[in-house]
Amino acid sequence: MRLSLYVYNPRIGMDALQIYPISQANSNQRSGRAGRTGPGTCYRLYTERQYKNELLTTTVPEIQRTNLANVVLLLKSLGVDDLLQFHFMDPPPQDNILNSMFQLWVLGALDNTGQLTDLGRQMVEFPLDPPLSKMLIVSAGLGCSADVLIIVPESDHLTLLHVYNQWRVNKYSSSWCTDHFIHAKAMRRVREVHAQLKEIMEQQKIPIVSCGTEWDIIRKCICSAYFHQAARLKGLGEYVNCRTGMPCHLHPTSALFGMGYTPDYVVYHELVMTAKEYMQNVTAVDGQWLAELGPMFYSVKVRFKFRFFFFQL
Repeated sequence: MRLSLYVYNPRIGMDALQIYPISQANSNQRSGRAGRTGPGTCYRLYTERQYKNELLTTTVPEIQRTNLANVVLLLKSLGVDDLLQFHFMDPPPQDNILNSMFQLWVLGALDNTGQLTDLGRQMVEFPLDPPLSKMLIVSAGLGCSADVLIIVPESDHLTLLHVYNQWRVNKYSSSWCTDHFIHAKAMRRVREVHAQLKEIMEQQKIPIVSCGTEWDIIRKCICSAYFHQAARLKGLGEYVNCRTGMPCHLHPTSALFGMGYTPDYVVYHELVMTAKEYMQNVTAVDGQWLAELGPMFYSVKVRFKFRFFFFQL
């Protein structure tokens, strides 16, 4: 029997849905189900030798196979300076910790000495992934916090911003969701998270303002949080990561997939490996925004009379 796990690779910043043998603990726990309410028989589709020699005793703890950016941010806010010496119950690989610290530095949550910045202290207050927290904080300065507040709960960026606004216009109707093939329960969950985050923003005295239909402002705000996860168009429907050169593709559920126009540059919320390396929650961005917002990764060079964008580490 196999078990599917999302495993985070810190070197390339990608979650991979990989198939692993179950552990002995998984096996014993599942066999117990056969005799829960009465006598039963458990059939195992592997040999006793495989059970003893190939199956791990227990499943790898989640903290050892996921992104730790939120954990690092929380520990830093609690005054833990030396994370590599922190006594975790199940110590994660040092690469995961160092990569998470690098991500937080890129976002401006940590300074060059690894200490929490003022931005980082604000980000700790939000129960979100650090890039989403930064997006909310930056949105106030760009005058689009009310719009980004809707995007942050669960959203495919501008498309679902429009969906949420239409749902609100229709008085949060469940029948409207049904008519438009939208999951009403998921939308109610988004509304609850929206209210929670709005309360936090009010407590932090972050102004909540809308930019109306100035979509470029919202796209630039999204870019400010995800410039480190950018891809440029390479060929027909194929992108490559701007920093690593790794191939990546638009997920079929993306609003940009198959729309007839493929933007030159995009940023994405996450990269997931299933059949291919798929970008999920994608937004088209201007190449010059990447150089402006992520100068530690990208630069703009002008040659002759034509402008070319070169992105490099």
